[in-house]
This record gives sequence, C-alpha cells and structure tokens, in this order.
Amino acid sequence: MTRIGVVLSSGGGRGVFAHTGFMTALRDLGLNVTASSGCSAGAVVGGIIASGTPLDEWTDTLSRIRTGEFWQPASAWVLLYKLIVHRGRGVVGFSDTSAAMHFIESQLRVKNFEDCDYPFSSIAVDLATLEKRVFFAGPLARAVMASAAIPGFYTPVAIDGRLYSDGAIYELAPAEAICCRHNLDVLIVHHVQQQDLTQAGLDNALKRPWTILNILHRLIIRTRPWYSTGDAVSFNSCPCGCKAVVVVVEPVLPGLSWPMTEGGQAVLVAAKHHATKHLGPSLDRLKKSPRSFLEKESIPQEGIDD
Repeated sequence: MTRIGVVLSSGGGRGVFAHTGFMTALRDLGLNVTASSGCSAGAVVGGIIASGTPLDEWTDTLSRIRTGEFWQPASAWVLLYKLIVHRGRGVVGFSDTSAAMHFIESQLRVKNFEDCDYPFSSIAVDLATLEKRVFFAGPLARAVMASAAIPGFYTPVAIDGRLYSDGAIYELAPAEAICCRHNLDVLIVHHVQQQDLTQAGLDNALKRPWTILNILHRLIIRTRPWYSTGDAVSFNSCPCGCKAVVVVVEPVLPGLSWPMTEGGQAVLVAAKHHATKHLGPSLDRLKKSPRSFLEKESIPQEGIDD
C-alpha cells in the first residue's frame, strides 16, 4: 500500500479555506493520508482533520464561522493607552489568543498528538532562540495555536515556559518534518502562500485594511521555499535522500482581506477544483507507481498550466 503524506503550508485565513478544499479533494479522489504536517493555517486544518473531525463537519463549521471566534483585537483606547502611557510595554500582538484557542479546542476530537487518527506534526518558532520547533507529541491545541500565532496579529503562545510564534517565520511548509520520519512513498505539499513581492504588490498592501499587518505578512514570506516552482503541480525527489516523491500543488486562488471570512467559500471551492483537476488524471500512478513521476519524460502535461 502506498504511504501518502500531506504537508499544508501557511497561508493566513485564506489558507484555512484553501487547505480544507484541498483535503476534501484528496478524500474524494481516494488518496488516503498516512501522516500529515502543517504550519500556521496548515497546522489548524491539518490538526483538526488528523484529530478525527469529519471533513464535512469542519467544512460546515467554516461556512458559518464569525470573525469574533478567532480574532478579538484590543480596543483602540486600550492600545493607545499602552502605546502612549506605557510606551508600548506589553504590546506583543493586536489580539490575544484566547478566542482562537477556544475555537481550535472546540473543533478537535482529541487532546493530544498521540491520539490523532494518524501521525501529525506542526511547527512554531521559539522566540528566545529563533529556532524552529517541531511539535508531534503532547497537547495538540496549544501547539496548533502557537504555529498560527502570526507576529503582530496575535500574542505569542506559552508552552512549557517558552514563548512561540507562527512557524512561517522560519519555514512556510515543514516538508522535512514528516517525509523520512514516516517512510513515505509520496509527499503532497499544498502550498498556498503566494508571493507578490513587487512594487504593485506593496501598493496593494498599503491600500488594504490592517496595513501594518499586511506589511508584516510580506516580511514573513520574503523567500520562496525550495519546493516551489510556481507551476500548478510539480514533481521532485525528497532532498533528505529517501525515495519519497514530492508532489507540490500550488493553486492560484481568489484574494481575501484580513480577517478573511467573507469570500472564504470561493477559496475553498477553487482549491478543491484545482487539486481535483491536477491530481485526478495521475491518480492511478500516485497510488501504484509514484516513482514514475521522476522520469522526466513522464511528467504529466496537465500540471504545467492552471
């Protein structure tokens, strides 16, 4: 039986909807997940699904989600008081994580990594050392929230006396955290953290609500990960030296503005359609002979353009 792993990238609120559509496509295509890993938005979706929450139930929850369930910034007066009177002391994020943490906990079917339906891991950054930490054991909700605590957006998350923030600061998708660890045949990376590092992209960021947060977001995604080609789908070998085939899916999706709920269903549908379109024709090979994708002449042409 082919062992299939999935990595879900960071991607903000849009990533939550996109990864949900992607995972729905995998289920409908009959691609059974053996292990998964996620960063930020990918940690949220990946953790909830790995915990045993049915996809249809999670999709229904997303269709009804309200901003206040995950985003509760301090009032303008409180923020001004801290900035002016206390000269910014203690201001480490626009919103604390209590609402978002409660939402994540309410969606999980289990409390610990060890009780998930299959192995799952998430990444966050230790703010003391600025080193990446891979979480794969212990309390699930707090580790997922730490991975999604975008600097400036949310306050850092304390775990075992240390403070953690969004794993995307270090790595947009934790491919190496899962591939060789679980002896996979195929690793499918769903990368939705699209870059627009141009003057036009900056001009657009300056016009959108929560401008300072948009600027912080651009700083986080300043580098392109090794696996990203910009193609709709691409095929590579695992750089760790194992025999896994790395399949990278990079959809072009509708844009959303923070806090990113209205219009989310369009993103979900677009991501699902993209995955179905570009993985569907290769389904039999993905299940039976994934190594054949590394033969250059056999790369399917349907993956070259969107």
